[in-house]
Amino acid sequence: MGSLSDIYSHLPESMDDLPAPPNAEAVVEADFRARHWLSPIRGPLKPGSEEHKRALAAMFRDTFNPYKPSVIDWPKLDPETLHRVTSLPIWDIAVQTEGKARLRMAAYARLVTDPDVKDAISRNAWEENRHKEVLAKMVAAYNIPMAPEPPYVEPKDVEWAYLVTGFSECVDSFFAFGMFELAKRSGYFPEALTDTFEPIMQEECRHILLFANWLAWYRAVMPWWRRPFFEAKVWAVWGFLAYERMSLARTVDDSGQVHTQDNNFTVTGTKEVTNIQISLPDFMELCLEEDDRRFAGYDPRLLRPTTTPAIAKVIRNVGRVWEFTSGIFKANGKKAV
Repeated sequence: MGSLSDIYSHLPESMDDLPAPPNAEAVVEADFRARHWLSPIRGPLKPGSEEHKRALAAMFRDTFNPYKPSVIDWPKLDPETLHRVTSLPIWDIAVQTEGKARLRMAAYARLVTDPDVKDAISRNAWEENRHKEVLAKMVAAYNIPMAPEPPYVEPKDVEWAYLVTGFSECVDSFFAFGMFELAKRSGYFPEALTDTFEPIMQEECRHILLFANWLAWYRAVMPWWRRPFFEAKVWAVWGFLAYERMSLARTVDDSGQVHTQDNNFTVTGTKEVTNIQISLPDFMELCLEEDDRRFAGYDPRLLRPTTTPAIAKVIRNVGRVWEFTSGIFKANGKKAV
């Protein structure tokens, strides 16, 4: 596949070619704009309407942060912290996922004929590539052993690949919001590291906000006769993601060492990023709170992803009932003794 400039000519190929901020105030202002946006369009933003389409594209364009995330002078870590970072079972998957996301979004953007939607998805592809650059620089700075990256091949079914990437981000970002907040609260990792990845978390919020609204727009403008096949494809994507997250991926680094990569780390890896003990219902509650907080600054007329939060609420509520019921049984058991 060609360069990103083939589909988006207003951004440089690499994040290193972006202009430096003129001053510290510009960095703060850009960060604020990335988290807060309100459309000047009055009235409802009905999916499928010209107003909704223009709003989703404008949101993504206006909230673009040219300064962050950025590559930093990575802090020197003490041996214990360095081990925590390098032993996380995510780095191969993280780097490769961003590489795949960039390719799939760029490939899909090429198929889009609407200039507003094409602009937004193309910019999304560029941001995925920036995430990959940040991760790759961090991996190199801390000598994290990595498997050689596979060749990134343009997908045969471009729409399927774009749906898989979009829904994957909706699931992973939701749980990553909670896990990242746990890591910040615990101080388990240096503040410089969490500060570097904070803008990435917020960009993921923007990405899934774009995807949710693209999906609603796409469904609304789709010919009726295509809808049944498309909805079947969406269900197949969810089935594929469920299967993928129940499996482990194994990779081999350059020294021949086998690494087990956890496809479901954002749900199962809380113990590896924090020393705070948290129950599953409490973790679901934290994810819901962080999800609401990160979306709060954007126009409420834009749609939010709903499936993963709904599942989290069920898990939280069932877990609360289980904790309450088991507590009663334990208390009664102690009384009987």
